[in-house]
Amino acid sequence: MMKIVLLDGYSLNPGDLNWGPLLAIGPCTIHDRTPATQVISRAAGAGIVLTNKTPIGEDTLAQLPDLRYIGVLATGYNIVNVAAARRLNIPVTNVPGYATTSVAQLVFAHLLNLTHHVGHHAETVLKGRWSASEDFCYWDFPLLDLSGMTMGIVGFGRIGQATARVAAAFGMRVIAAERGNKSVLPGVPVEYVSTDEVFHQSDVVSLHCPLTEETRSLVNRDRLAIMKPTAFLINTGRGQLVDEPALAEALNQGSIAGAGLDVLSVEPPIPGNPLLSAQNCFITPHIGWATTTARKRLLHVVAENITAYLRGAPQNVVNL
Repeated sequence: MMKIVLLDGYSLNPGDLNWGPLLAIGPCTIHDRTPATQVISRAAGAGIVLTNKTPIGEDTLAQLPDLRYIGVLATGYNIVNVAAARRLNIPVTNVPGYATTSVAQLVFAHLLNLTHHVGHHAETVLKGRWSASEDFCYWDFPLLDLSGMTMGIVGFGRIGQATARVAAAFGMRVIAAERGNKSVLPGVPVEYVSTDEVFHQSDVVSLHCPLTEETRSLVNRDRLAIMKPTAFLINTGRGQLVDEPALAEALNQGSIAGAGLDVLSVEPPIPGNPLLSAQNCFITPHIGWATTTARKRLLHVVAENITAYLRGAPQNVVNL
């Protein structure tokens, strides 16, 4: 039985899940976190290595002669040099779709915060402002209906489509960046337009595309300049999709109305990231994937991927 090493299990399971699905497969060593300097020593002798955000590059692969399989505990797999793994005949698997509904839910958590400012108003109540009010209600920002707004989606895969369904349930018009295959969602009218038109027409732009050289800095000064001054940007995809100084500048100048971000270009963020102090910018610490239900699903699929590989019928392989 091949030795299994999980390099960084804490984010998946900080203690509220059961590692049973992995432990049932065979000998498994689970590390909460692994510094880059210890990847090779910890993975030495392992046939199966699992990683979430611990990089496995070409140099690392060259020093792990026993390695036969890499499992990524996420949908995105850019943390692994998949081309180098392919040359060594090492399959790399991911876990697609495990957090689809959870991420779509967070899109609207951010959007509802931007349109109703629930956290702010709840905090003022706790501070006694309502008790001291001369009126039965108050609000500090314009409160906005989602119904009738245009939701623009860039990246119309599983999560983009789930976001579209929720948007339609709120009575929003849905447009999506045009691509080769125009998905049809029963009961959800979707208009396909160019990427620039998504930014130009939308009241809300939500990003769900993968990070590639083509999509890096997709949100740049030019695209921010064609957005409505009343529009919001939501990013639950990858931080590098956004030119962060350009977005901070647009927010501080009032060129757009606000942003809800669950991802940044460097995570954890470095001090001085301009978005940390930008006006009307609300940032959560990459939690879209982290509902208990989604993490349980992720763990089970990781185990299923390994089992399928050991049976000679690998699934969710991204590089072979």
